[in-house]
Amino acid sequence: MSSKKTKSKPKKKEKKARAKPEPKARAARAHAAKAGPGAKAATRPATGKPVGPATATKGAGSKAGGAAGTGAPAGRPGARPGGSKKGSRRSSLSQRRGPDGELLAPGDLLLPGGAQRAEEVQYLFRGSVAAERPVTEEAVHEVLIKRGANPDTAAERPDLQKTVENMRLRFEGGSIEPLLPLRAAIRRNFQGVVERAKHRRREIGAFLRGLDLGHTETSHMDSHGEASLQSLMEWAARLENLTEADEPDHADYNQFHRGLDQLENTTEALIIDVEQTLRRLRDRTRNG
Repeated sequence: MSSKKTKSKPKKKEKKARAKPEPKARAARAHAAKAGPGAKAATRPATGKPVGPATATKGAGSKAGGAAGTGAPAGRPGARPGGSKKGSRRSSLSQRRGPDGELLAPGDLLLPGGAQRAEEVQYLFRGSVAAERPVTEEAVHEVLIKRGANPDTAAERPDLQKTVENMRLRFEGGSIEPLLPLRAAIRRNFQGVVERAKHRRREIGAFLRGLDLGHTETSHMDSHGEASLQSLMEWAARLENLTEADEPDHADYNQFHRGLDQLENTTEALIIDVEQTLRRLRDRTRNG
């Protein structure tokens, strides 16, 4: 009897000894939950993994975001509490400068010096009559202003008004057909390639300037027309790069001109896509 009693006592002591640490563990877990994620991570045993900057900025970001109450991700350089980046941006057009450091107007970015050749005038008018808010007199006025005030320029107004009216009738009635310029004979050398690239670049720029005069919003266009307009601007940028390229040592300039033939057809198709898109937009607007 006595031996059984002596054996049972140590078992009770063992149960009590095992039960004692449980309140401490619960208290530690409760304390860690109150302290937040940072304190919880600190109580974990080291696992040998290095703590990276992302972990540190995440912990600091939760505190900074809570204190500022802005909802902006903390730890990001240049973050302004309570402000928006979009509100502080200036228009990129207002900051563009020419080769001599002079500020450029938006029209000079697309078509430096304004429309000069007859082909450029035609593309300017094509853009101005197809624009979301079509303009004719403003387009004619811009051509005259860019050419300077002189008696010869004033005498050109009737011909310009006739041309812009023809472009308006073309856009509003029937199918929109290509109007590629008739090129004069160009020398089959590098200078001839550069000259032709400059002409096409300015013609595309004239069309874009016409759209700009009519305050065309690309967000109002359908996805197909917007994609065509984006591709057209990309081709204009490539032509700009070609005009500034160095002459290669050995080149097949006949191949160059065949490539330019294809490029002109491609960009003309893109311009027609934009015109058709804007016609559909105008029809939807008129029909309410």
